[in-house]
Amino acid sequence: MPRQADSLTYLKLIGTMFMWGGTWIAGRVVAQELTAPLAVPAIRFLLAGLLLGGFALATEGRIPRPQTGAEWGVVTGLAMTGIFIYALCFFYGLKQITAGRGALVVALTPVLVALGAWFMGQEKMTPLKLAGIVVAMIGCLTVVGNGNPLALLQGAVGMGEWLILGCALCWTAYTFIGRQATKSLSPLAATLYASLIGALLLGITALVQGGTELADWSWRVWTSVIFLAIGGTALAFTWFADGVKRLGASKASVFVNLVPVFAVLQAAVLLDERLGIAVLGGGLLVIAGVWLTTNFSERTA
Repeated sequence: MPRQADSLTYLKLIGTMFMWGGTWIAGRVVAQELTAPLAVPAIRFLLAGLLLGGFALATEGRIPRPQTGAEWGVVTGLAMTGIFIYALCFFYGLKQITAGRGALVVALTPVLVALGAWFMGQEKMTPLKLAGIVVAMIGCLTVVGNGNPLALLQGAVGMGEWLILGCALCWTAYTFIGRQATKSLSPLAATLYASLIGALLLGITALVQGGTELADWSWRVWTSVIFLAIGGTALAFTWFADGVKRLGASKASVFVNLVPVFAVLQAAVLLDERLGIAVLGGGLLVIAGVWLTTNFSERTA
């Protein structure tokens, strides 16, 4: 039975990474079809928050909530970094670059987290971790430069690439704020209220910005919204949290390296995107560097 349970957990984690890879495809569809796409993440996180609230009622009999000003502060920080600003960078970045390239750039995030933890004295730096960071950085520069690792230094990188890099920085900040939040809140409560606050911020911005004529949205946009809310947020986050609980953070986090792989494959099949050999090579360097960095972060933290 334990082996069967582990196998199911592994399958759920792979499914989670497949869905997270698919969020890049859905995001690209929305970004290409809507001139003002922020209503989509507003609906996404509102639906996700409602689903998480329903899940909390079904499993715990109540909806947990922050009790202190400090708890509301960290939850708001999660909403600002991982939902509101991230969504701005994500959708407007995907207006200008392909889903596959975007996912490969954001794959750098664990390296940025490791660097941040080192700067803040939370983790030690080792030669192998440093080598992983250097390899991942070179790979990221290659992907951002569309095959030319010197493009960023030469000022030849466009706004789309900068916005997607902003996604990686936002998720890095979200990770550190999340560590603080879960000291007193459950992951479910933190995600639930961050989703609802993020949905509110995005909804207000979308109303001010315009472009919220939902009746004009195509079936492709609505399919993307439903997938982002149910698959990419509520279901994926729940499965990942279950994987962390059953296998531990280090084992579960290894699966995150599959996200850019799934994103590139789905983009090729669904969006007919074709990345150059140099970009794919850069993506492999990012994944290899992330593996080195995170593997040895767990051993030396």
